[in-house]
Amino acid sequence: MKLSTIFAGLAILITNVMCVVVTNVCTNYYHAAKNHLTSFPWEVGFIFIIPFALGIIVCSVISYVAKRKGH
Repeated sequence: MKLSTIFAGLAILITNVMCVVVTNVCTNYYHAAKNHLTSFPWEVGFIFIIPFALGIIVCSVISYVAKRKGH
């Protein structure tokens, strides 16, 4: 299997994992003072996205470079 295909698939997988993690973390926050489920502000979601976005960018760049070189 080509290296470019592996990293392109990995970037897609990281995207899907990012969606699941950010959704679960941001919507399942238990607010103890009010005893009900609330959600985090949207800014918190962006904080959780940063490491995933870096991984997606790195995998995409590696896939692009490998495809250009024929690997």
